[in-house]
Amino acid sequence: MTDMTDQNRTQTSEGEPSVQTRKATRRGGGDPGSRGRTTIADGVVEKIAGLAARDVVGVHAMGSGISRTFGAVRDRVPGGGAKSVTRGVKAEVGEVQTALDLEIVVDYGVSIGDVARDVRENVVAAVERMTGLEVVEVNIAVSDVKLPEDEEEEPEPRIQ
Repeated sequence: MTDMTDQNRTQTSEGEPSVQTRKATRRGGGDPGSRGRTTIADGVVEKIAGLAARDVVGVHAMGSGISRTFGAVRDRVPGGGAKSVTRGVKAEVGEVQTALDLEIVVDYGVSIGDVARDVRENVVAAVERMTGLEVVEVNIAVSDVKLPEDEEEEPEPRIQ
């Protein structure tokens, strides 16, 4: 007995059987990993960039003085959420590229140019490695310098 699953048998005009082979078709076409589309939210890129920038020696904080003050107040409110890793970071994400704007506070005594270069390198490496997006630019605004004699802006607790 012959297996007929991959072959169709028909008769020619002379009465001889002819064999036609069906091509096996793959459903979905192509590598399963390439089917569909992946989108990455701006907030995801902002978190990655914020964490990468904070890892650089010489970066004291992220964001302007006002945003840090509001963030400190928000952090103390129950249910206000954890420290925002996106503070001082703005990302614009496209299909294959992203651009970032960072606002940082540097420690007194460090070379701002060196810190900015190190931040760019660290942010570009982290974002490109984790997202696969091409980072086209990282703009850095240094909004303040943390002086050694500056005390942390911690308000006195109301109760003890």
